[in-house]
Amino acid sequence: MNMKGLLALILSSALTAPAFAAAPNANAPKGGNFVFNLGGEPPTVHPITATDAYSRYVQNYVCDGMATRDSETYDWKPRLAEKWEISKDNKVFTFHLRKDAVFHDGTPVTAEDVKFSFDAIFEPKYEAAHLRPYYEGLTKAEVLDAHTIRFTARDLYFNNFESAATLTVIPKKIYSDIEKSKKMNRQLICAGPYVLSKFDRGQVITLKKFDKWYGNKDAAYAGMYNFDTITMRFYKDENVELERAKKGELDYLDLRVEAFMKKTEGAPWGKTIIKHKVENSAPKSYGFIGWNFRKELFQDRNVRVALAHLLNREEMNKKFRYGMSDLANGAIYLRSEYNPGNKALEFNPKKAQELLAKAGWTDKDKNGVLEKEVNGKRSEFKFTLIYPSKDTEKYYTMYREDLKKAGIDMELKYLEWNSFLKLVDEGNFDAVTMAWGGGSVDPDPKQIWHSASSVAGGSNFIAYKNPEVDKLIDEARVEPNKAKRVAALKKVYAKIAEDAPYAFLFNDKYAFYANSSRMGMPAETFKYEIGRDYWWLKAQ
Repeated sequence: MNMKGLLALILSSALTAPAFAAAPNANAPKGGNFVFNLGGEPPTVHPITATDAYSRYVQNYVCDGMATRDSETYDWKPRLAEKWEISKDNKVFTFHLRKDAVFHDGTPVTAEDVKFSFDAIFEPKYEAAHLRPYYEGLTKAEVLDAHTIRFTARDLYFNNFESAATLTVIPKKIYSDIEKSKKMNRQLICAGPYVLSKFDRGQVITLKKFDKWYGNKDAAYAGMYNFDTITMRFYKDENVELERAKKGELDYLDLRVEAFMKKTEGAPWGKTIIKHKVENSAPKSYGFIGWNFRKELFQDRNVRVALAHLLNREEMNKKFRYGMSDLANGAIYLRSEYNPGNKALEFNPKKAQELLAKAGWTDKDKNGVLEKEVNGKRSEFKFTLIYPSKDTEKYYTMYREDLKKAGIDMELKYLEWNSFLKLVDEGNFDAVTMAWGGGSVDPDPKQIWHSASSVAGGSNFIAYKNPEVDKLIDEARVEPNKAKRVAALKKVYAKIAEDAPYAFLFNDKYAFYANSSRMGMPAETFKYEIGRDYWWLKAQ
């Protein structure tokens, strides 16, 4: 289970299944093809340069690290490393690799490959700004012998061990030619349980069980990775996805609340497609509208807070989410122990008008649009919101109408995923909407919120910069005492919420998903994830 972030039966009833102790079925049948909708097509699946969640889904099947978290207990479990030692000062981590692990090209996994995988993150040509915040606490990786690798930390960054343990291990032989490897957007050579066998642009990704994967003969992995092949589709349109599922062409799909409540009634739902509403302890994602701080329009906090007050989330939750979401109050899952408990900004047009006037935006010429003198020139309050999913367009249509009443002209612009990501990576937008995954149970906000991450390829793509937040993040990262770290990071998240760099949207209370009735599963959910890696194909 990969918990790193950049980041789902009660048949057709709406009852909620509480999380309970689940265990793999060691006798699960093997074989068959598991088909699911990835949701979008990754621009690249390169293990270092890829930044989106879709590529991460593929990598989680194809690539491997040295250890992983247990889906039920969150304890560490061996993967490529059969054991490890941690020094008393928590600064030296020594991993002992399995001797039966090989890459998909058949070459053995060695400590040299692990060292290369670590060093590559800091190779400037790889532009891995999104990964570096997690690895900069480690000074070096040393090869002690062919199957022993030692990491040394420069500080007590709380995630040092996790970063080393979950490092994606790639073959030096394949990826050391950087320019050549950066062109491997549709190839992925790792040491995981599945091989990437086909990546047809616009069509499909197909994975095939790796017959030399070390776990195939290891009792520790009994009941896992039961399918012979996995097929991933790229349906972005929810209606298309639902129709495909009804035709029996998908074995799994994530559901939005609206689809769960309104679009999945009657046969075949409840018969050949089973839908679920479950609770578990996995951190939940949050959606947002992000303001580009490079644009002068969004540099005034009064403006950003006003824009948040004009977002009628209460009504959206009622109309589109059936009240089954929480209003996000900041950049951390509402129910996380790290959440500082800020009051979620309510829909308040009057307060928004006061803040806009305070920022100098008024409708002097009474043409219905706010204006202001900026650098000696009259400017109207106009901007464009880019978005990659038409399924959520109605949220922003509602927002646009409320903005219009307040004298703000927002243009909506839908973009196909790859074109959307290109503008985001370039910082070439006014406002952007998407979502961050739930990430780790113990979060590190540096990747998204530190000013050092506001670089090409970095995740702080809105260029939010606050020296006080930077300082608090830097201090919290090296605080070894968890209680003190939680207290410190609460201050970080409180300050970010006050700055309103995003208009935060929703936190899901539940995970919604559906599966074909031919799937077998140990439980509807494990404690920290749905647990699709433990599913199997029932006898037909």
